[in-house]
Amino acid sequence: MKTTDTSETIDLLNTLIETCKDGCEGFKTAAADSKDSELQAVFHRYSAQRSDFARELRALVGTLGGDPDKHGSVTGALHRGWINIKAAVSSNEPHAVLAEAERGEDAAVSAYRNASEQIYDPAARDLVSRQFNAVKAAHDQIRDLRDSPRYAKK
Repeated sequence: MKTTDTSETIDLLNTLIETCKDGCEGFKTAAADSKDSELQAVFHRYSAQRSDFARELRALVGTLGGDPDKHGSVTGALHRGWINIKAAVSSNEPHAVLAEAERGEDAAVSAYRNASEQIYDPAARDLVSRQFNAVKAAHDQIRDLRDSPRYAKK
């Protein structure tokens, strides 16, 4: 089992910061354009959650001596998973919005899983593990809403 050094941990945390920023913006877009009050509330809650997660990760990166504004080497220019949210919300179909939100959450779950398998710093591992559990729960709720009779594709 390979352990990460501090700079690798910082890179992984910075990648998660970008993932959280993408989620925050994606959920914010979905909330702003949704016509359904239940979905608006869910999307607002998860947007705020991801903003909080990014703040916590930035603080930890700073504690580890890193620059939370420097992106990890894995970070790309495209929004991971949230690229089609604007098209989905423009359709005004809740199922389409939820499907795109789940796609974004798939990317977040993957990023957190990757980081949790590579980070061994105790403070970083605890934070990533706690956030990972919340991200998985959000993913599952979005998926369940998408598949619910109320929002199922008609």
